[in-house]
This record gives sequence, structure tokens and C-alpha cells, in this order.
Amino acid sequence: MLTIPEADLRYPIGQAEVPQEPLTDGRRLALLAQLAVLPDQVRVAVAGLHPEQLDTPYRPGGWSVRQVLHHLPDSHMNAYVRMRLALTEELPTIKPYEEAAWAELPDVAATPVAVSLALLEALHIRWVTLMRQLTEQQWGRRFYHPGSQKEFSLDQALALYAWHGRHHLAHITSLRQRENW
Repeated sequence: MLTIPEADLRYPIGQAEVPQEPLTDGRRLALLAQLAVLPDQVRVAVAGLHPEQLDTPYRPGGWSVRQVLHHLPDSHMNAYVRMRLALTEELPTIKPYEEAAWAELPDVAATPVAVSLALLEALHIRWVTLMRQLTEQQWGRRFYHPGSQKEFSLDQALALYAWHGRHHLAHITSLRQRENW
């Protein structure tokens, strides 16, 4: 097994960079494409893993592959709702959630991973379809996150969640590579 510094295991693609300027059309299209293909990439990344492998943490003290897999649709559902709120309300304050506590709920261990894969796929179809219809003005709409005490534009949310998907995908694929699965 390869020995990799824990910081690299935690952030295998680096930390998120939130753009401060509006995204270009080309950058938006690239990020939308990343979100569109993420469900298939995750499905391939977990294909053939047996239950013990799914219950293996991607790093010491980190979540298991199973928890990561169930976390992705949980997180992206929240992002989808946040974007819809920003599109229909004036600077809504979103509801943060305790993602670590969600990862410990009993349904995570009891639900087959295929359910979260299907949920992620359906969610991303709706989410990407919505985002592909947005106008330049709509991309600038914002929501307020009380946990970080910051406002986020939809452009910033797109960049953050495209990174988020790649980030967790890399947790799974890098673990498989290190373990030679």
C-alpha cells in the first residue's frame, strides 16, 4: 500500500476555490458537464466493491466509501434546493445541515448503494437541466449561508459543487488505487 500524507488523502484534488467573479459561459459549460457525468463516474468507481470494501474509510478517521456514496446525493439535494430558493426568493437564508451526523444515520448502513446511485443520477438530471436554462442574470442570484456567514452566487455554488463531486469521487478512486482493488 502507498503511504500518502493525510492532507492529500483528505483533499486529493486540492481544496475548493470559489470564484469571486462571474463565470464565463465556457467555464459554466465545463462545470455543468462535470456534474452531468458525475453519477456515471461514481457508479464506475464503486462497481464490484464488496461490503467490506464499501465499509472501508478512504482515510484514517474519514468516512467509509458507503458513507461518501450516500453523502453525495444528500449534499447535492441540499445544493439543488438552495439554488431553487435563490431563483425564487430574494437572498434566502439557507438551512445548513450537520453532514457528519447525516453520515451516521441508520439508513446509511441499511440502504443499498444502488439506491443512492439512482438518486444521484435522477437528481443530477433535474439539476443540470435547470442550470442549463439559467440566464446570465439568474447565475448572479444569491443565497446566504449562515454557517459561513457569506453570500453565494449560483455561479459560486456551481463551482463549489462541481468540485465537491470530483473531490468525493477522488476519495473513492484513490482508495481503490492505493488498495489495488
